[in-house]
Amino acid sequence: MVTLRSRILTIIGLLVVVFIIGTAGYMLIEGWAFWDALYMTAITLTTVGYNEVQPLTFNGRIFTVGLLFLGVLVVAMCINIMGQFLLNPAGLRQWRKRRHMQKIANMKDHVIICGAGRVGQSAAQTLSELGHPFVIVDTSKKALDKAAEGGWPGFEGDATRDETLLIAGIKQARGVLVCTGNDAANLFISLTARTIRPDIYIVARSVDNVNEAKMKRVGADKVISPYAAGGRQMANIALRPHVAEFMEVVNFGAEMEMWLEDVRLAPGSSLVGMTVVETDVRRRTGAVLVALLRGEARLALIPDETTHLMAGDELIALGTREQLARLEALASTAEANL
Repeated sequence: MVTLRSRILTIIGLLVVVFIIGTAGYMLIEGWAFWDALYMTAITLTTVGYNEVQPLTFNGRIFTVGLLFLGVLVVAMCINIMGQFLLNPAGLRQWRKRRHMQKIANMKDHVIICGAGRVGQSAAQTLSELGHPFVIVDTSKKALDKAAEGGWPGFEGDATRDETLLIAGIKQARGVLVCTGNDAANLFISLTARTIRPDIYIVARSVDNVNEAKMKRVGADKVISPYAAGGRQMANIALRPHVAEFMEVVNFGAEMEMWLEDVRLAPGSSLVGMTVVETDVRRRTGAVLVALLRGEARLALIPDETTHLMAGDELIALGTREQLARLEALASTAEANL
């Protein structure tokens, strides 16, 4: 199929040929210098109506008439070439698809959502509200069309296949959400993702609770059962409605939002080796240190003033986006002037 790129190159080629013919003709017939001949060709083809560079001979005028007709013919051909493409739905779809896939290929630190069903779309909605990049992969064109209505990027493909996840940018991705409604497919997707990226974080959906252990064995870091999680959430709301609401997202006024975030402490951070009281995180960033995760077992600690921070610690903090960003800068390898 002829692409937009090839059509544009054809148009450029036709215009270049006409300019070469016009410039060479004036140089041979009138004996003009190259730049005079090129300028005369340009004003002739664009029909701007400027004066001639020099008075034309009879042969030069005949050549100019022919050049005008040739220019009109080439312009008509260019319009026809572009018109066929722009008025052809298949051509427009191909062009849009190429641009769409190029946008996906340029993504970094994004989340891959495998499955565009209700769970996948709910995850996409959350990521969209947080402003985090993501891409949806599904075998159902209908589900993808529905997701596209929200402006969410995605493409049709089988996420159990290596090439599909590679197209989705798993090499540069931050995590994978396995959200299909089929446990067997979720098992294969988790295994495939773990094989390609041993270090990527994978969250998988489990329809049947008995498959949770299997999914963890094949590579899922976290397995979620929407039905069980939904039931627990409903119970928590019934017993502790204010706490449950706070743990989702607490809104203080119309402009300030508070979030719980995890921040990894880099080896070169100035916070490494300091006690909690010495870091003075609250004053320097505005964020509140709630807990920290340490070691391979991800032991959760409630830090007191004497707790020493270590490289690799995951700091669980509460604050606004700006406060948490300052904490991330402080926890990075570079020194933060806060």
